[in-house]
Amino acid sequence: MTVIGSWKKPPFLQPGDTIIGISPSGAIKDVAAVEKAIEIMRSQGYNVELDKRWNTKYGYLAGTDEQRREALLEALTNPNYKAIIAVRGGYGAARLLEAKDWETIFINYPKWLIGFSDITSILWKLARVNVSSIHGPVLASLAKEPDWSLQRLFNYLQGDPLPSLQGQGWGNGQGTGWLLPANLTVATHLLRTSLQPPLNDVILALEDVGEPPYRVDRMLTQWRLMGAFSGVKGIALGRFSGSNGPANSWTVEEVLRDRLADLGIPIVSELPFGHDGVNAMLPVGMTVRLDGDRGTLEFMSC
Repeated sequence: MTVIGSWKKPPFLQPGDTIIGISPSGAIKDVAAVEKAIEIMRSQGYNVELDKRWNTKYGYLAGTDEQRREALLEALTNPNYKAIIAVRGGYGAARLLEAKDWETIFINYPKWLIGFSDITSILWKLARVNVSSIHGPVLASLAKEPDWSLQRLFNYLQGDPLPSLQGQGWGNGQGTGWLLPANLTVATHLLRTSLQPPLNDVILALEDVGEPPYRVDRMLTQWRLMGAFSGVKGIALGRFSGSNGPANSWTVEEVLRDRLADLGIPIVSELPFGHDGVNAMLPVGMTVRLDGDRGTLEFMSC
């Protein structure tokens, strides 16, 4: 395990390593998409296994809390598995983290964990103990990624540097901090819980799906009222898909500007990550520079 600053970075992967797929959240809907994703990962030289409980259903969850909790624990502690990827998001990951001393487990068994959306809960719990992870495609969405996004993920897993991402700058110069990606809805429900990492000196990267403008407004207003943006050095905005409101509504883009533009920090929107489109991987904990004038997110270390 590599330690950069106070961050603990799991070992990068080698060809032939085994990646385990687990379902910490919702029940799987598209088995064919998962199978195609496994083919892609195997084409990169990795062995891929699925936890035996990956396609279990328990209501809207992929198994009981204990089944999903044990799958995560097995994926972390089994030395044959070198990285973990979530099968899908949905809902339920936070429920796993109510029990067990996960902070000690994450520190003692550092492995790359890949996922986004509801997997924000686990990414943030890892960030509380300064263990790096990857905000990126799940197995159910991996096959939809363009070649450049897939190669970006696979290159990084082997330790290659990351090229910058280009978006639309809102001004306010540059900000440098450690990268903390999240789904806005999930992250809002984690504020001031035992899963929330410190928000000082972060570049916050936010995305969401299916939330109408007034709900995005309500969530961002909650962050403002809680003072949660006070230590944030910049905000990188990805895709807010399926967020249309009624005809007389603001657009979600207008809400984002109304609730964020007056914070006086660099903001870059239209970056290629999130649901329903390209979901370029973002390494949690990496030092990054956000340029609100040039509209770039630059990754400053491996």
